[in-house]
Parts: sequence; structure tokens; C-alpha cells
Amino acid sequence: MDSLTSGKLTLADKSVSASRPPLFYHAAAVLGRRQVAVGLRTRGRTPRRWTNGGDGGEAGDSLGQETDVEAHHTPVMVREVLSALQVKAGGVYVDCTVGEGGHSLAVLGEAPGVRTVGIDKDTDAIATAQRRLGGHPGRVVLVQGNYTHLDNIVREHGVRPVDGVLFDLGISSLQLETGVRGFSIRREARLDMRFDTLQEVTAHQVVNGYPERALADIIYQFGEEPGARRVAREIVRSRPMETTTELAAAVQRAIGRRPGSRTHVATRTFQAIRMAVNEELDNLNRGLDQGIDVLGPGGRLVVISYHSLEDRRVKSTLRRAASDCICPPGTPQCICGHKASIRLVQRKVIRPTAEEVEANPRSRSARLRAAERI
Repeated sequence: MDSLTSGKLTLADKSVSASRPPLFYHAAAVLGRRQVAVGLRTRGRTPRRWTNGGDGGEAGDSLGQETDVEAHHTPVMVREVLSALQVKAGGVYVDCTVGEGGHSLAVLGEAPGVRTVGIDKDTDAIATAQRRLGGHPGRVVLVQGNYTHLDNIVREHGVRPVDGVLFDLGISSLQLETGVRGFSIRREARLDMRFDTLQEVTAHQVVNGYPERALADIIYQFGEEPGARRVAREIVRSRPMETTTELAAAVQRAIGRRPGSRTHVATRTFQAIRMAVNEELDNLNRGLDQGIDVLGPGGRLVVISYHSLEDRRVKSTLRRAASDCICPPGTPQCICGHKASIRLVQRKVIRPTAEEVEANPRSRSARLRAAERI
């Protein structure tokens, strides 16, 4: 019996790291490689339905049930995600960035008997998803871990191959608005920026310890900041820095205000440092490859990205995997032996509707790409 048929919502630890310290959740402790099944309460209240353009709640409806009345952010492009995944009855779907559980909740409500595996590096996100998805016992497994271990995770839970894999990249609204880990420019907090609070490298170490040239490279490559050298010079001059407000002020001194810009002048620098701390692009490459590998024939891979660096990586990886030949241009005869493992569902990127952007401005930069395993 796989771990999705135990009759309870299940929490699991990082499937590749038996030596990590115990992770304590609201309802269970997860120790080593042993998983503990837990039942979730609805706090004596009637579960409310999640309504984002629909009135679902039962299996087969377009949307599922929440077990808590706490406020949650609306998941981005949920209708487009469901359409791209082509959710089918009894299917198994992996949400590699489960966050608050919004996309997983929608998938669970899309067809009867759907099961999900939710992965996230952030223990707070796992705790939130645990509360939100508790109305689907026996159909949900939550794993605090890195999607670079996706293949091992689905193997350990006995659900390989799967019918769909979803990546919703970048930082979540939950992480931005809690503010305690230094993701937000507008909230003062210690420089941290770790998705996984058990990892060693922090933004504080990057900002206060990296050489000026390395900082400039990070800010230019990961933030696409034209003034990267000026920013790095000012960061080094302003050391030591402890808080996000100090870092934002240093960037503003280096660059000044950008007239007409809708975003804070330090947005690109914060993005770059966060991506370096969490090794986001390297992880994305590994996660996408495994996302393709774990799909069964006809399974769908769906990726939502939020800036050009991510989208270029996604586009390149999918096009390469969809090609029968990857020889360098000009090669007279194919010698690579590469065979396509996927087909592109659509060659053009899918963007949110104007109505969604108006209702949820944070969706405006979202770009969705999808592929099908062959």
C-alpha cells in the first residue's frame, strides 16, 4: 500500500536526508526517514469552500474544500493550470512548490479520487498546506524538502510514474507578507532569505561576506540589474548590514529612484540575493529534468515562472527535451542520438487574463508553459 492510501493526510520528512534534525509540525513530529500519519481537525467549524471563480467543493467539481477559515492568497492562473494538467479521475499529481496549497486544493477538487504529493522547502508553508488540505484524508502527502529530490520522493511514496507535475516558481505571498525572513523590501527583518531555515547560507552571509566582484556578478546575473557594480560597491562600503531596510537603503543610494517604475529600486537586488542564497536556477534545472522523468506516458508538466531568467531556463529545457536532435547548428548529420521525451502543449507562453491581473496584480508577470510526456 502506498502512502497515499492510508486514510489520513500524511506528512513526510525530506526523503533523502536521514541525518537532519527533527522537524516539528502542529500535529506531528517527523523524525529521520520515518513518516507519521496525522488527522487534522477543522477547529469545530464548518469548512468553507475556496472560491476563485467557482463554487466547487466535492470531488468532480472544479475546486476543493478547505479545512480552515484562515485567509489564503489566490493561486495564480488556477484555471490555466487545471486545463494544462488535464486532471483525470484517480490521477496522481505532484505540486513541487505547494506553498499555501492553493493549486493542490484545486487539483484535488477537479476529479474524483485525485491524489497529490506536495513538496516545499519552507516548513511554514508545509504547516499552512497541512491545515488547508486536511479535508482530503488519504489523498495528500506533504514533504518538507527540495524538488531536486523529486524522483526519490515519488519512489519512496510508491507513486511513480505520476500523471502530472506542477512548478509554481519564485517567492510566495505568504513568505513576502510574514516578513520575518527578510524576503520583503518593505518590512524590516534580519537578512535571511532562506526558503529552508535549516540550510546554512543566509543573505546576511552573502551581503556581508562576499567580495565586491562576486556580489556584482550575482546582482547582474540573477537580478539583471544594470547598476550591479554600483550596488555592489555601495553594499561593501556600507558593511556591516543586519536588516533588509539597510540593504534597500544602500541600493537606493547607489542607483537613486527610477521615475515611473512600479517596483522598488531594490527589487532586482533582493531577487538576485534570494536566488543565490537558495540556488534557485541550479535547483530548477535539476527539478525540471526529474519532473519530466517521473511522468508516465501522457502525463503533463506545467511550470509557472515570474521573470525572464526562470522562463528562459524553462523554455530551453522543454524545447531540448521535445527535440529529436540536439546537435549543434550546422551539423551535416545527426550524431547525438537524442530522442524527444515530451511534446510541447503550446509553443507560445500562456499569460494570465486581464481580469486576473486586475483582481490579483501579483499575477501580472506570470508565464505558464506546459509539456506532455510521450
